[in-house]
This record gives sequence, C-alpha cells and structure tokens, in this order.
Amino acid sequence: MRLLHAADFHLDSPLSGLPGAKSALRRAELRELPGRLAALARDEGVELVLLPGDLFDGERVYPETVRALAQALRAMAVPVFIAPGNHDYYHGRSPYAAGDWPDNVHIFVQPELESVELPGLGCVVHGCAFTAPHREDDPLAGFTAPEDGKLHLLCVHGEVGLAGNYAPIAPKSLEGCGVPYAALGHVHAGVSGRAGKTLWAYPGCPEGRGFDELGPKGVSIVTVDRSQAELRFVETGRRQYRVETVDVDGFAAALTQGERPDFVRFLLTGESRDAPDLAALTALAEPHFFHVELRDETTLPADLWARADEDSLTGLFLREMRSRLDGADAGEREKLLLAARFGLAALEGGEDVRP
Repeated sequence: MRLLHAADFHLDSPLSGLPGAKSALRRAELRELPGRLAALARDEGVELVLLPGDLFDGERVYPETVRALAQALRAMAVPVFIAPGNHDYYHGRSPYAAGDWPDNVHIFVQPELESVELPGLGCVVHGCAFTAPHREDDPLAGFTAPEDGKLHLLCVHGEVGLAGNYAPIAPKSLEGCGVPYAALGHVHAGVSGRAGKTLWAYPGCPEGRGFDELGPKGVSIVTVDRSQAELRFVETGRRQYRVETVDVDGFAAALTQGERPDFVRFLLTGESRDAPDLAALTALAEPHFFHVELRDETTLPADLWARADEDSLTGLFLREMRSRLDGADAGEREKLLLAARFGLAALEGGEDVRP
C-alpha cells in the first residue's frame, strides 16, 4: 500500500512577525496547501491519507479555511484519517465538530484508541484525539495490534519520550504496538526511527512559519505492507526560512541576482568599529527576497582592544568593557558591544550610526 502522511499544517497561524500585507499573503498560501496535497495524492496514486493533527493553529479558524480543507480532502477520493492534536484538539465547538466533512474523512474524537477497518484495503487504522490542549498519558500504553493477517497502522499526535505534556509515547509502547508504520504528528522537523518491527515517523510541517523551522519542508509518501515500511520525503514548501552568515564587508557582493521566494535572516559577522547601518543594508537586500531580517553579530576590531592598556579614560573604559564581555552570554554580549560602541563615540566625540 502507498499512503500520504502529513501533519502540522497550522492553518490560520497569525504570522504576527510579518508586515500586514505579507502576513495576509502567507496565510493565503498556507490555505492553498491542502489543495496541493490533494494533487500530490493523486499524482502519487496513494490509497490512504493519514493526518495526525495540528491541521489548524487554534480554535479561531476562518470558515473559508475549513471549506478549503474539506474540499481538498474530498478531492483526494481515498480514505482520510485525522487525529486532532494539541492545537486543534477535538471539542464541541471545534471545526472538526462543526464542519461539513466529506464521507471519505474519518476524524478520531476520543482520547482512547479507536480502530477503523477498511475492508477494501485489508487495513485497520488505529487513532485517537486530543480533547484538551495538554495530555500527560501515553496513548499507546497497553496497545498491541492483533495478528489477524490485516495491515495495521497508527495515526497519533504525540511526542516520543517517557514524559511530557503532549501525549508522551514511550519507546517501549512503540516497540510493542506490533504495527509496521506509526504516523505521528507534533514535531515540526522530519524525524523517524525504528522500535522493534515498527517504523515511526514525523513528516515535519509541510510549510515553514518561522526561523525555528528552517530549510525544506514537506510530507512523507510511505510504502507499507504487513511486515515493513519505507518512506520518501516530498518537498511541499513554497518558501523556505533560511539563516545565512555573511561578513559585513562582503554583504552587497553576497546578495544573489534576481529574487528568491525565501525568508532570510542574515547574521552579520566580522570586525566593525561602528555598528552596521541595518536599515540601509535591509533596504539593499529586500528586493532579492520575500522577507529579510538582519542581525548584527559584528565585533569591535581586535586592534581597538590594544588601547585598553592606555593610561587614559578610554583605556579604563575598554578594560571594563572587555572584562564584562569575557563573562557574558550571547544575549548580553550584543548589548555590551553596543554599549562599548556608544561609549567610545561619547569619549571621542564621534557618533554611532545605529538607528
């Protein structure tokens, strides 16, 4: 059997870190994701779709988003299973309870595992739902699939581990569940592992939403039978979040020709007595990307610290700042470097260019 495993869409995320127009455009792009997955399901010839949770980012969901998801799931024209997660947990007023869902869609609504048989596929899907934002028990505790000649699969939202607030799934529970494939949701990076005969996997989120979700994003196409499973990553993200380190002196030369559709955060490194003009550099880079952020990680020139040995007010100031910098963490270091620049500017009658 070939199946599509996707999770953690987080539709209608607020995307508050973006300007208004870009935030609205990005939400619209995310709303188009289910339709693109429906096309992928048809192109790949999948017979089953497993969606283990967090398809919505929260309780406040636009009606057009629910309609777009329902239409896309109907267009898949194969059985679709949804296991609500901690962000889109099932309750009486959730979109899953109120929405007009197609007949090919089964939504798990109880915290206990439910087993749904698909006689035409010789398959049984076991799944459950979050019914609150947190869950501390192991949803697979005590579960073992029967040895009845059928293909048994799991569709569960949770975190692999011994404890946690989001349905912790113990490795021993996975090892003893007796299924060839466990489709999991919750972790936004693609992660997989084996526990006994079971291949368990998170496909990661199909679209990045922030700089904590870097690089290519996508879904898994899984080929599975009663004894084994193999998965293949398929990239679905329209835009990537990227972090790139660039020497401040070579920033202009490092910009690519043309426009890339990505979100890019540049970390400016190198030596600079004056703080880089972040506003000017951002304006220079903006035409090349969908969204640009700059972080100043430059340091004061090494030869400047040599003046710390001077018997002067500047020397005294530099000795004090160097002492503080030596024991500072990364967050405090940025503030101390800024203070050193302002202090030197005040001592020597200059002006720091940082806005």
